[in-house]
Amino acid sequence: MPKVRKVPMRMCVGCGAMRPKMEMVRVVRTPQGEVKVDTTRSAKMSGRGAYVEPREECLEAARKGRKLDRALECEVPEAVLAELEQEVRRRAAAAQAARA
Repeated sequence: MPKVRKVPMRMCVGCGAMRPKMEMVRVVRTPQGEVKVDTTRSAKMSGRGAYVEPREECLEAARKGRKLDRALECEVPEAVLAELEQEVRRRAAAAQAARA
């Protein structure tokens, strides 16, 4: 009988929904204090992380309520938010293409 593997779940800072970690976009505050979008496939960048679903609504909720700032315990620069928006759009488009 095959062993059932546990899927790691993470909560979206925008909407609060629990989703599998691999479906989310991770933003990380490194130990040096830099804020970056973690584009590594396994989301293994060192530091404090926050997850956002790859949906425009979640990104806007995280941005508008400054939820990302609170989760990372620092202010997120506009350049990082722009990079996050590009990554969310890229993943949303990829998910749309996979469904079609």
